[in-house]
Amino acid sequence: MSRCTRAGPGRSLHRGLSLIELMIGIAVGLFIVAAATVMATGQLSENRRLLLESQLQQDLRATSDIITREFRRSGAIINAQNLVATATVPAQANAISATTPASGAHSPAEVTFRYERNLVEQGPWGFKLENGTIKTQLVNSITGASAGWQDLTDGSVMEVTQFSVTINREPPIEVPCPKICPSGDTTCWPLMYVRDFVVNITARLRSAPEVVRSVRSTVRARNELVEFRTGGPLACPA
Repeated sequence: MSRCTRAGPGRSLHRGLSLIELMIGIAVGLFIVAAATVMATGQLSENRRLLLESQLQQDLRATSDIITREFRRSGAIINAQNLVATATVPAQANAISATTPASGAHSPAEVTFRYERNLVEQGPWGFKLENGTIKTQLVNSITGASAGWQDLTDGSVMEVTQFSVTINREPPIEVPCPKICPSGDTTCWPLMYVRDFVVNITARLRSAPEVVRSVRSTVRARNELVEFRTGGPLACPA
């Protein structure tokens, strides 16, 4: 049986919440807070994942840029004019144009190459994958000797799971000579090979192994590989 309270003249009627109404209100409020918390946590987790993916992608891109920039210089020689054959100066093949392994080989996890930064530093430079870290080979700027290998990627941040370099060599192009060969054809003319380096890197974050990213880049060496075939002192038949 309910009680009714009659207010007197000039006084308003005040009635509080029952216990059941209060519990329902608290439950609805907790439900709303829980839903908001789950939504906020999901957004924070997604933002963190996006930041990690962006960090990994940027680190991979920076590593790839360094590697391709070095490969582009492969075979560069300062006094390139000395390689031009004349009647008095024999032809000289570019001794630092080769890579290890050679062009057309399988995709290795280690490649070394040479080029001249100055009259002292000629390499070899190189890149390799070791224990989840890409390393670069350094050269002593004073003696020109190898200075060992140094980490190029931060092993505490990411683990490189795959690193390969494919060296593609296009079909040779004959370099025209003023004269044909003694055999009456062009089989003794020098051959020029255009080389491409295809770099593939895959890595994952140490702190979040589920975040995996890959990068692929292709660079063409500026210095073509020239092969002399005359067997004599000149690149072209005398």
